[in-house]
Amino acid sequence: MADRLDSMSILVAAVDAGSLSAGARQLGLPLATVSRRIADLEYSLGTQLMHRSARGVKLTDPGAAYVAACRRILEEVSEA
Repeated sequence: MADRLDSMSILVAAVDAGSLSAGARQLGLPLATVSRRIADLEYSLGTQLMHRSARGVKLTDPGAAYVAACRRILEEVSEA
C-alpha cells in the first residue's frame, strides 16, 4: 500500500510540475526513478495515464480521472 501511495505522489508531482524531469527535480529523485515508477503504475492499472513528449506530459482521460482520485486519497491520508 505504501508503495502505491508513493507512486501516486510521484505521479501527482510530475503532473503538477508539467514534466517528468521537473517532477523529479522537485522530489529530489532521479528522472529514471520517476519514469519507472509511473510506468510501473500504468502497467499495474493496465492503462496509459499520460502522453509523454519533449514538451512535457499530457494526461489521458483515464489519467485525469486517476490523478483526481490520487489527490483525494493523498489528502485523506495526510489528514489522518
